[in-house]
Amino acid sequence: MTTSSEPALAAPGAGLPAIELFIGRFLFRLKCRAGNREEFISGFQKERSAIRTLVDDCEEQKRGERILIRRLRGLEDSSRYWSVLMTIDHLRITNLAFAGVIRSLTHGRVPEGEASTAAVKPDPLVTSGVVEEYERSCDLLLSVISKAGELNTTLRYPHPWFGPLNAFGWLALASMHLGIHRAQIEAILRGLPTRAVL
Repeated sequence: MTTSSEPALAAPGAGLPAIELFIGRFLFRLKCRAGNREEFISGFQKERSAIRTLVDDCEEQKRGERILIRRLRGLEDSSRYWSVLMTIDHLRITNLAFAGVIRSLTHGRVPEGEASTAAVKPDPLVTSGVVEEYERSCDLLLSVISKAGELNTTLRYPHPWFGPLNAFGWLALASMHLGIHRAQIEAILRGLPTRAVL
């Protein structure tokens, strides 16, 4: 639904409900065990293409309109009041982060600092130029993966929800992450007011 005032939402980084997080961790572990590099790359490319189609199908002047949606599984409460462009900005930020983590782990280094969901929130004033920046972030991530050797690295870097992950786990997460936010964009588009027919 649409809203004209800022809704009261949980703080960025508040995470998911405990039972949802527990189930999500279990399902993610299963996904990592059952999946392989090619499947996760293919899944990433498929979601990337679907997201770009959704963005292109949205009128340009509506892409920056913030819409309050119901909370989807895997989505923090603080992320429920975004625009299409804000969602794309978030994906740009996280794709760059995922690429950096995978590159570091496959080169024998653990990234400095801690991963934080609060640190990857988008700019509410982001402009349409972010769409091509997002595409470049996807290209970078795929390039890093294509140049990487063994993804089942001994070194791990912790995700705040899923714990220590090797490079393969971060690739699996990158694919799954796009799917969550593709569903978010679909929900935003359903909430956008339609143009009146004259």
